[in-house]
Amino acid sequence: MNSIRQKKICDFIESQQIVTIKQLQELCPDVSLMTIHRDLDALVQSGAVVKVRGGARAVRHTGDPGFEVRLQENNTGKRIIANKALSLIQPGSTIFLDASTTNLMLARALPDINLNIFTTAPNIAIELCALQNPSITQCCGNLNRKTMSLSGQNTLDMLERINIDLAFIGVSGCNADAGFTCGTEGDMAVKAMVLRKARTKVLMCDKGKFSRLMPYTFARFSDVDYLISDDAVPETVARELKANNVIVL
Repeated sequence: MNSIRQKKICDFIESQQIVTIKQLQELCPDVSLMTIHRDLDALVQSGAVVKVRGGARAVRHTGDPGFEVRLQENNTGKRIIANKALSLIQPGSTIFLDASTTNLMLARALPDINLNIFTTAPNIAIELCALQNPSITQCCGNLNRKTMSLSGQNTLDMLERINIDLAFIGVSGCNADAGFTCGTEGDMAVKAMVLRKARTKVLMCDKGKFSRLMPYTFARFSDVDYLISDDAVPETVARELKANNVIVL
C-alpha cells in the first residue's frame, strides 16, 4: 500500500537526514521512478519532508555533522587527497583554504615555503603557525562553533578584496544532478565567492561524499578546474566532470 511505502520512505529520510532519488529507488526497487516522485509529493504535502534538487531532506535537517565528528571520518582518504593537492601548489602563490577537515590535513602537510595563505578556519590558521615562511591571513566573520568556520557579510567583504591564485574547497556532498553541496547558507556564500575570485579552483571530495546530498548547492561542474578524490569517481559524476573539462586527480 502507498501509506506503508510512504512511511518507509519517510522513516528512511528521517534516519539519513538527506537522501538522493537514487537512494530512494534502491530502497523501493519494486516501484517506478514516477511512483517515488508521487510518494515524495504526498510527503511534502503532509509536511513530513522537504524536496531538494535531486532528492529530499528531513524537515528538521541538522546540516553538516559537527567538526569533531567530521574530524574522525575517513582520515586516510583525506590524507591521500591532501598529498595530491600538494602537487598543485607553487612557491609565491596566494592560496585559500576553507574550513573543511580535508584542508586541515592539507595545512598539516604543507611544506615550509613562501606562500600567501587565506583561510576561514581558525584551527587551520593556528595549525599553519608551525610554519615560518608562509604569510597567514585569518578572514574575519561570525564563527560557527559546530563547523569551526567563519562566514557572514564581513567575510564576504574581505574576500571580495583579495586575489586568489589557487582555492582549495571541501565538499559536503556531490552528485550529478545537484553538483557540489554544503550544509549551511553561510558556507555556501563563502565557497561561491571564493570560486568566483580564484584563478584556479580545486574541489576536494572523499569517496563518502558522493553518496550525500546537502541542502545548498555552491558550485556546478562548470565552475571547477580540478576535482581531487581518494577513490574512483562514480560514473555519473565522472561523465559530468569530463563534459566540463574538469581534471580529476
